[in-house]
Amino acid sequence: MATDATICYLIKNNKILLQKKTKKLFGGGNWNGPDGKIKENETPLEGVKREVLEEINVKILDPEELGFLKFFKGGELFFNCHVFITKNFEGQPKSGKEGIVKWFDFNEIPFNEMWPGDKLWMHLLFQEKKFEGEFHFDDTLKEVLDYKLNVI
Repeated sequence: MATDATICYLIKNNKILLQKKTKKLFGGGNWNGPDGKIKENETPLEGVKREVLEEINVKILDPEELGFLKFFKGGELFFNCHVFITKNFEGQPKSGKEGIVKWFDFNEIPFNEMWPGDKLWMHLLFQEKKFEGEFHFDDTLKEVLDYKLNVI
């Protein structure tokens, strides 16, 4: 059964906040937005607000869900991810046990240190377009074998 998760990208002054996941965690070593699993009886909106607060000590205001992505490994669906963006938040992002945080200019995003599919859809996030897609990874999750991406 697939895991339902959220991810949120904070945007400020044409910069995006990324978090380099602690090595021992899922996705460890990759830069990503604050993310996490949706709990039982929790909506994606409730989940993303909770996860961002827990991971980087920031209260996000008015997050907008722009994307919905399905991730496959070895042909099996393993993650459904609700992708959020927000420009409105309270507090200063703090590094913690989940990883370190850093602001990046849009043109300096470290795609070579991110999930391999991110470079294929993040431009839609910056354009604030709604999108959906699916990504098929190899068994190591290091290579995208196939993908579909649609603006909705």
